[in-house]
Amino acid sequence: MKQKIALLVLLLVQGLSAQDGYKLWLQYSKIEQPQRAEQYTAYNKNLKLDTGSATAKVIHEELNTAFEGMLNLSPELNGDAPGLLILKTSALPEKLQNQFKALEDLPEDAYAIRATRLDKRDVIVISAASEKGLLYGTFAYLREMQQHKDLSQLDITDAPKIKKRLLNHWDNLDRTIERGYAGFSIWDWHLLPNLIKEEYIDYARANASIGINGTVLNNVNASAYILQDDYLQKVKALADAFRPYGIQVYLTARFSAPLEIGGLQTADPLNAEVQNWWNEKAKEIYTLIPDFGGFLVKANSEGQPGPNNYGRSHVDGANMLAEAVEPYNGIVMWRAFVYSDEKPEDRAKQAYSEFVPFDGKFKDNVLVQVKNGAIDFQPREPFHPLFGAMPETPLMMEFQITQEYLGGMSHLAFLPKLFEETLQADTYAKGAGSTVAKVVDGSLTNTQLTGMAGVSNIGNARNWTGHPFAQANWYGFGRLAWNPELSAKTIAEEWLAQTFTPNPEFVKPMTSLLLDSREAVVNYMTPLGLHHIMAEGHHQGPGPWVKDLGREDWTSVYYHKADSLGIGFDRTSTGSDALAQYAPEIEKAYENIETTPQQYLLWFHHVPWDYKLDNGETLWYNLARKYQDGVEEVEAMINTWQEMKPYVGEQVYEKTRMLLSIQLEEAQWWRDSCLLYFQQFSNKEMPEFIPEAKHTLDYYQSIRDPYAPGIKPSWD
Repeated sequence: MKQKIALLVLLLVQGLSAQDGYKLWLQYSKIEQPQRAEQYTAYNKNLKLDTGSATAKVIHEELNTAFEGMLNLSPELNGDAPGLLILKTSALPEKLQNQFKALEDLPEDAYAIRATRLDKRDVIVISAASEKGLLYGTFAYLREMQQHKDLSQLDITDAPKIKKRLLNHWDNLDRTIERGYAGFSIWDWHLLPNLIKEEYIDYARANASIGINGTVLNNVNASAYILQDDYLQKVKALADAFRPYGIQVYLTARFSAPLEIGGLQTADPLNAEVQNWWNEKAKEIYTLIPDFGGFLVKANSEGQPGPNNYGRSHVDGANMLAEAVEPYNGIVMWRAFVYSDEKPEDRAKQAYSEFVPFDGKFKDNVLVQVKNGAIDFQPREPFHPLFGAMPETPLMMEFQITQEYLGGMSHLAFLPKLFEETLQADTYAKGAGSTVAKVVDGSLTNTQLTGMAGVSNIGNARNWTGHPFAQANWYGFGRLAWNPELSAKTIAEEWLAQTFTPNPEFVKPMTSLLLDSREAVVNYMTPLGLHHIMAEGHHQGPGPWVKDLGREDWTSVYYHKADSLGIGFDRTSTGSDALAQYAPEIEKAYENIETTPQQYLLWFHHVPWDYKLDNGETLWYNLARKYQDGVEEVEAMINTWQEMKPYVGEQVYEKTRMLLSIQLEEAQWWRDSCLLYFQQFSNKEMPEFIPEAKHTLDYYQSIRDPYAPGIKPSWD
């Protein structure tokens, strides 16, 4: 009994001590196990580190913070007989250098961590060719400690598989955030450049800890004002703060800036005055910020200006900007999220049709930034057909970390599972095994410039992301941008252990909860391949009835095409033929309704209501079953969370409990409203496992939410 009581006390101490959401996964909670604490103290009480540079100083500060929290230890710096050595490979004692020779053939950000012997004593060595590598290695070492790993067995060599690992902030200059669900922007433009907030440093720490090395500060629906001198001074202040953490700043460039702030009469990319304007603007920026990363551009999409306005191509626009930043080693990330205002073509086809003819024509410092799917960050989409279709062009993955279509601030959805699903999908571009991950990391086509972007879910909420578990999506994106082969399971285990407690009684059930959570959202929102059936504009809640908007492909009815015969979008050869944009192996399998994976059934086929699926039940039955499964899966999440109460602090427990109750209500709302709506077309009885809806279809269709979060407000 005494042992059980002691264990419970230990669990409570561990849980309660690691609950400050502001600290994210850098909690550095006290190590309570005596054996681990003794081992960690022995290795870390004496540290060898050259603190002569800004990056080395932040390494030292991070170690002091971590060791104080975990061990109540202030390590001696550069004393005799250090137990922890953090040194560039060139500065290692000669007797250790052979152990780290593998780093010579790896990128400069690579690092190695090894438990070894030096002068007859046990030591830990963190080494790299660069200071950034030492920084990443230090955070990796602290990650092992936070998970209570045995340091005596450490033998890690790691390097990023992707060069440009960026957050994209959809933050506006008035501090609103498009598709932001965690408050206002953390960038306080009015007080910059003179006030550098603590949050900016902690933001940089968090990103460096997971290998993110770049940030785009402003919205893709950009304001040209960010390129004016007064704002560039503010951008410089952020760049200076982030530099020691290995983070470059980038800006979204509004294509029409030469007209709006430059006094020109055109923004034609082939106009010499326009080209000169951008050349001078690049020179101005790089004079202020020598390591400025470059430009992100959204052009000729959703009303944004671009080269098409002047009869020019995306290549013309991208290459003009690429030439402007090329002398400074800058890059241009040109978004492929475009769809024509005129063409009635299936929207899923348009980016492919627009960009594939330009393969190999972009300058070497241009990345074409492609969303993971061809529509728009849906809960589930097949991978974008551009991946594998442009072998001579670097393609940069764009994931959405913020949950625009997955419940916004209120739904727990572990998105690394979505990211993993996309990255491990096989494009067959060079035969079986040609995964999206291999396209993005350049290994499939020997591409040197590689990148991955994540649309940020960060705001000025105390815990950064609003929902306590949304932090895991930021963390998971960074880990996958570093290594797109990493499993979602590993990411979940790491994040849970660092953020809460490494106790397996907590980590194991919560890992299962996280891994299942995204599928639950798919089931109650967009089962069997349905997509884009959210409410109009803000995308909060169901809206399968949405129609009669300014564009047909902004409506829900365009995508689900429910009628008396069936439901789903025919993208086979008898429909839009979007399947022809994929490799023959995929086209052949998905052309046949019987060999199409069930999860994409209604994405590629218009399926009769009475069609029998593999389980022998009709489509209508299975559609209803998926909606109900989603609800029941949220109920299971609630039950699991209740059992986790001893392991977490009261505040985070209660907030998550209440958010899960909201998620359950909204899952029921999705189920009831969508099934009532689709029942009109199927003329089928509800299966007996579907409870009676709380309201009528008319009621659900009448719901309006003009002040839903995530959309830019109208101040007048």
